[in-house]
Amino acid sequence: MTFDLDLLGMASASASHAGKRQQVIAENIAQADVPGFKARDIKPFAEIFEAPANGLALKQTRSAHLGGTNVVRGADPHEIAGLEASPNGNTVSLEAEMTKAAGVRHDYELALGIYSKSLDILRKSLGRR
Repeated sequence: MTFDLDLLGMASASASHAGKRQQVIAENIAQADVPGFKARDIKPFAEIFEAPANGLALKQTRSAHLGGTNVVRGADPHEIAGLEASPNGNTVSLEAEMTKAAGVRHDYELALGIYSKSLDILRKSLGRR
């Protein structure tokens, strides 16, 4: 029986992505009253992650990618197009940001659950508890 260690990398990258997205959402909420501020977001994890024919792998966008750093590559914040601006020009909707934050929390907990269970399986396969 083989154990695919790529799953651990994917779960780790997904958790890092969720953390980065939560940071962008928090910045949007903090700037909700700033005139002219444009709401930002990052690409969904599915767009950063690719599935080649030989299995799942992360897109390597920089030479240091997959070198043990905890930085999400390709997840640079960008302005969200098409949002209605308030009279002061701000496009942040607190309701939308709170909804996104709840979804990101779920994504983060899911990624950590997958990572934790994968480690448990790996430990048991090595005869450890």
